[in-house]
Amino acid sequence: MAFIKKCPECGSIHLTYDSHLGEIICNDCGLVVEEKMVDTGIDMQGKFDKSEKKGRGGAPTSIQKFDKGLTTNVGEISDIYRLEPKQTRKFLRLKKWQERVSTSIERNLRLAMAELRVIASYLNLPNVIRDDAARIYNYVLQRGLVRGRSMESVIAACLYAACRSYNIPRTLDEMATASDVERKEIGRTYRFIIRKLGIKVNQSSPKDYISRFSSVLKLSPKTQNDALKVLKRAEEVELTSGRGPAGIAAAALYVAALINDEKKTQREVADIAGITEVTIRNRYKELIEKLHLEDKIKQKETEARVKNKKV
Repeated sequence: MAFIKKCPECGSIHLTYDSHLGEIICNDCGLVVEEKMVDTGIDMQGKFDKSEKKGRGGAPTSIQKFDKGLTTNVGEISDIYRLEPKQTRKFLRLKKWQERVSTSIERNLRLAMAELRVIASYLNLPNVIRDDAARIYNYVLQRGLVRGRSMESVIAACLYAACRSYNIPRTLDEMATASDVERKEIGRTYRFIIRKLGIKVNQSSPKDYISRFSSVLKLSPKTQNDALKVLKRAEEVELTSGRGPAGIAAAALYVAALINDEKKTQREVADIAGITEVTIRNRYKELIEKLHLEDKIKQKETEARVKNKKV
């Protein structure tokens, strides 16, 4: 860019170029010596109302798409068949060649990212988890760690690793239900991935499950707080170590619901937590015995029977 040597007003040579405004300014007298066109990063084609948000056209790039959303496709089959016969044959050939020239990694990513969106949508996972899982899968694929494993199990394991990294409570059973892959297979693939990539994940805590389980069961805030208190006492007596976090959280909610006279069956709580009734029953017995809650629960049951008789 050619700059003017002197200011026409005062003759000074101390000039500054403002890249943001696109102006050449005299430092001595402040005269705008020259104005130049500058790309402000916004497409200004067409007329916009003041209320309209201005921005570049097109969708943003996303790691959840195999090409990050930048590839131009020939077209959908349904659209191609609407053309004239000659044009249809031409574009079908072009579409076939576009698929042929794509690499095996691109084809794998196309299918894997579609599967990732389906599983994440089923589990109602936030966008940050989807992006992180897609990033992990890209690392796994580039290093050739998917060989000998089903794509579905690897995607489920990547999503589970992303959930653990962000402390979002999701169990292996939920992942297995969403992906139609066995729980053991997902767990095996998950451990293999975090070991090979060196991913550090936080230990899952029973407290992480309380809010979601109580929301689905429609329990009161008091019951939720009481469940957290039960878990705190259980941790003090080391009752949570070596036990599944979802099971101990569900049992704590069941105990808190009984204390607050909110009737929930063991089957209901077990279904929400993705565990068996036997697990709920065993954890429930351990909690009331170790924390000495038998008298409190019996008292609530007696009060409930008296109240029902009066009614």
